[in-house]
Amino acid sequence: MSRLTRRELIHTGLGGLALLALGGCARPGTALGPFDDPGYSYRALSGGDRELIAAVSAVILAGALPPDAAAHGVAMVQVVRGVDVAVAGLPPAVQDELGQLFGLLKFPVTRALTAGVWSSWENASSNTVADFLNRWRFSGVALFRSGYLALHQLVMASWYGNGASWERIGYPGPPAV
Repeated sequence: MSRLTRRELIHTGLGGLALLALGGCARPGTALGPFDDPGYSYRALSGGDRELIAAVSAVILAGALPPDAAAHGVAMVQVVRGVDVAVAGLPPAVQDELGQLFGLLKFPVTRALTAGVWSSWENASSNTVADFLNRWRFSGVALFRSGYLALHQLVMASWYGNGASWERIGYPGPPAV
């Protein structure tokens, strides 16, 4: 019977650590699940962008969205569509900057290192997303604060610019002209 050398022990330990880390990244989450909206042709947001926006919107708009599951799902679709319309209407240079932000937050390595979100956005818990938003909101790095503001403003403009949200906040709508 052969004995395990120190080198083999270290290699086995590192291999096990890598497997555990990969397993942790792939574990199922408890958040929103996949965002699905096949009835709309998105102009600016990719599938991954929509997952990101849906996860972030659910946290930013917590308490403002309808509590009923079906109405909540409809509202989330409206928010993501609104963000798509807003991004598509921005100048190309700003669209490129938002594309870089979305790319940073979608790529697993940069998402984990910069946002602290180790799972995909569809599997990230609400607490994880809220922690990420708070870290970026109060970060000492101006780029992170700018990223937070971009996400926050896009989501808020999308939701509160939609007439479907006005009843919940008691806004009668703009006066007739």
